[in-house]
Amino acid sequence: MTQNPNTWLNELNGYFTPSSTEFDAAKAHRLSIESRLEASLGIYRMFEIGSLRHGTGVWLRSDADYLASLKGTKPQSSSSMLERVRAALAARFPTTPITVRRPAVVCNFSGGVVEIVPGYVADTADGGPGYWIAAPGGDWMKTYPEAHNSYVNGVNRKHNGAAKQLARLLKVWKYERSVPVSSCYLEMRAAKHMDGQSAYIPVWDLYMVLDDLETYSLAAMNDPTGLGARFTACSSDATKRDAMSKLSTAVGRARRAKDYYSDGDHAGSVAQLKLVFDR
Repeated sequence: MTQNPNTWLNELNGYFTPSSTEFDAAKAHRLSIESRLEASLGIYRMFEIGSLRHGTGVWLRSDADYLASLKGTKPQSSSSMLERVRAALAARFPTTPITVRRPAVVCNFSGGVVEIVPGYVADTADGGPGYWIAAPGGDWMKTYPEAHNSYVNGVNRKHNGAAKQLARLLKVWKYERSVPVSSCYLEMRAAKHMDGQSAYIPVWDLYMVLDDLETYSLAAMNDPTGLGARFTACSSDATKRDAMSKLSTAVGRARRAKDYYSDGDHAGSVAQLKLVFDR
């Protein structure tokens, strides 16, 4: 019997859900990173953010992400902040490749990648403190990671886990098709989409959110919490052109998958979904 396309998408989601131990090797470096930053620069706290914290990570693809709240006064240049953090960690881990990839300092440990997003406390809102972090194109941007996490969790609860399932599907597409688009952007778009839905039908919602991304031309997205800076999709015009080309292809395939599903042709629908995710 031909598999229902919604079942196929749910099984794909399960396949790419990281195990409870996948990040253990990378997370083991947390204390030494935190100790080094405290000794070298001074920090108030270091806590999990990103897909590891949100529960939207992708098996063998996602990194362990932390925000380090630095003490002191925010410098004029966010680049100087990133370089100070990179230098401090490079001195502590001399055999580990450590690079800057805005807004993070990336530590490529043999057991896994750890990304440290340094920032300075900006202010406090109902959803938690805000932080000044390095903006993708330079300068500074304000983010509220705990408020964003609360927003995604709220939408996710309303749909019994669907917001995070849809976010992971978008990230699987990103990684499997090498689409140069921000994972955070995709996650917030997925949550915003599901926030306006009354139910979750995977094959339909996948098409709708991809179609919306194309309609918006991957435009920067307003922070749905109303607190922080806009979420940007791509790091440059060149990467946006590449992402838009791949997005257009995905939209066409997802539309056909949705149409086949509506016509009762499950085999045709699954075949198109396999093309979306390069399976």
